[in-house]
Amino acid sequence: MKKLVEISLGVVTSVGGFLEVGSMATAAQAGATFGFQLIWAVVLGTICIIFLVEMAGRFAAVSHHTICDGIRERFGFNVFVWPLLATFLLSLMVLSAEIGGVAIALELATGIGFQWWALPVAFLAWLLLWKGTFGLIEKGVSMLGLVTLCFVVAAVMLKPDLTAVAAGAVPSLPAHDTASYWFMAVSILGASISPYLFMFYSSGAIEDQWDKSYLGANRAIAGLGMSFGGTISVGVLIVAALVLATHGIDQVDDYHQLPLMLIPVFGFWGFVLFVASLAIACFGATLEVGLQQAYLVAQGFGWTWGEDRKPRDNPGFSAVYTVSLFLAAIPIMLGLDPLRLTIFSMALTAASLPLTVVPFLFLLNDKRYVGEHRNGTLSNAAVIFIIALGFVLAVVTIPLQIFGGT
Repeated sequence: MKKLVEISLGVVTSVGGFLEVGSMATAAQAGATFGFQLIWAVVLGTICIIFLVEMAGRFAAVSHHTICDGIRERFGFNVFVWPLLATFLLSLMVLSAEIGGVAIALELATGIGFQWWALPVAFLAWLLLWKGTFGLIEKGVSMLGLVTLCFVVAAVMLKPDLTAVAAGAVPSLPAHDTASYWFMAVSILGASISPYLFMFYSSGAIEDQWDKSYLGANRAIAGLGMSFGGTISVGVLIVAALVLATHGIDQVDDYHQLPLMLIPVFGFWGFVLFVASLAIACFGATLEVGLQQAYLVAQGFGWTWGEDRKPRDNPGFSAVYTVSLFLAAIPIMLGLDPLRLTIFSMALTAASLPLTVVPFLFLLNDKRYVGEHRNGTLSNAAVIFIIALGFVLAVVTIPLQIFGGT
């Protein structure tokens, strides 16, 4: 029964982890600009994160190490410092984007500019991390994220052409704006395969004291949970493709355009549902990314860590999420556009993936850590292919977006 509870809660938790400002923004922009054509990128990213989350849980349950612990121990701190720095800085950008997403939702609800909400959002997140427990962060807040299922309901009620949807799940060449098409594809991959998600998952498995008896539950959580989150992302893309085009919007360059997506289906309540979805998903991700920043640094330096410990018992751990949250709030306070920050940070995340994923794959093939539970050929090949694809696309498309190109 306990394992069944873990599976159900794991599925719910995936909404808070998988579906956040990155997934919502990239899927909405892709749908508005390219219709159903980029569904394949969501599907590919979902497949990859299923493999990575399953590996993260398996590694933690068998070796009793987090990913950060394992990389530092296996390769030494001098090697680990590079993925640590890259992941920390990129996650700081993602954290800023998540705070911006909550702030935009509050602006939509109140009419007060998003810049004024950045600091209160960061403070509330800090307060919950300071006073809360891991169970509250992992499951309590994420359960509220079920409101994002409204995008799936809307997608079904809009009755899309299922043949066109299925065609979108197959990679194809764009009919226009080639550079933007591939940049959006890599941004979707970066949003789907954010390192903080599978790193947070491995830390959570240690917090929950998993052992080998959890391997079956871990597979179910990874498969069902991440598929659940991916389905909602596809729902966002479909709704954007069907609704925004009818309003003459083929390029999402402002969050204020996005509430239009749910209004044709739910009327006024569509606006309410969108604001609630954006606020809850982004706030849940703010808590998870902030906490993962603390896990990353504390585990990297060998400090005491754990969300269930009192802050006075692990001051370094608590200081990291405190500093991260308030640093991340500064760009939003200064008026940086959260949407542009989101899309760009997702693409950079895809470019950085080899730094964290490649050493992690070495650990998953090392008998000293996982014994007979090593990766199979399929797992290794699938992850390497998708990560390599994301990296190549990022390296090619990011300069084009910065300096212009066709």
